[in-house]
Amino acid sequence: MLSQKVRYTIRALQHLADHYGEGLVHLEDIAQAQNIPPKFLTVILSEMARAGLVHSQRGKDGGYSLGLAPIDIRYGDIVRITSGSLALVPCASRYAYEKCKNCLAEDECRLRALMLKVRDETAVILDQITLADPIQPIAELDPALAN
Repeated sequence: MLSQKVRYTIRALQHLADHYGEGLVHLEDIAQAQNIPPKFLTVILSEMARAGLVHSQRGKDGGYSLGLAPIDIRYGDIVRITSGSLALVPCASRYAYEKCKNCLAEDECRLRALMLKVRDETAVILDQITLADPIQPIAELDPALAN
């Protein structure tokens, strides 16, 4: 599952994308609109600024804006920057690989083989969708997707 930090980051960046080209957005406005604790949002936006995805300006007239055009920010990049990996297990991570403790040899582990496929398919999807792509909320959850 995505951590709360990743979810907050995505929502904050979606908010900035919605206001792209309109100037700076105040932290309080993002926090209120996206239901994100302001102190946590400050940390998140600072990390995104260091990664070049967000521009920040201090002061009375300060705020935040995207550092890149929404079309240049992929969801896969956001997840990788925020959590370090798209993989569900450490041994399937491309960029944050760690050998699993108490596991089988990797060349014998079917779980790792499965998780590598999941990671690759997840990357295909998240690397094709940018903040510029329209994504509408789903009004009603399909019961088949509830599990």
